Amino acid sequence: LKKEYIELTRLIERLHRRFLDVLRAELNRIGIRDINAVQALLLANIGDEEVVIRDLMRRGYYQGSNVSYNIKKLVDMGYLQQERSIHDRRSVSIRLAEKSQPVVKSIRDLEEYNAAALIKQEVSAEEIDSISRSLRRIERTWTDYIHYGDT
Repeated sequence: LKKEYIELTRLIERLHRRFLDVLRAELNRIGIRDINAVQALLLANIGDEEVVIRDLMRRGYYQGSNVSYNIKKLVDMGYLQQERSIHDRRSVSIRLAEKSQPVVKSIRDLEEYNAAALIKQEVSAEEIDSISRSLRRIERTWTDYIHYGDT
């Protein structure tokens, strides 16, 4: 199990990098050159929601300095709108600006394309569901380790 686990952690890392490569290719295909793949993924994860920046970090999507830097860049380039809470000036909400809509739509279309490609490769919904359940268990194991150590 140890060997398989180590290979799995390497595969997760490679898959993440490969997914960012796919997003970069899509950005190039649609002629978007002013944002990077991580920023495009951030836009897609925000979607139609208005979210507080700290909630993005709590969800586990991003590290603090990374998300702050990317949000500032996306606001400066007109992809995001931000607003400070009138009740808590430290709290900032963000939402997609009109400029980000084509990027998010393209990413959604790409997700549908890749899902269809998996179907063509005869990957079943049950297989995807099983993989997802296993990855969530790994995520829970890692989260527990972060919060509670090896107790």
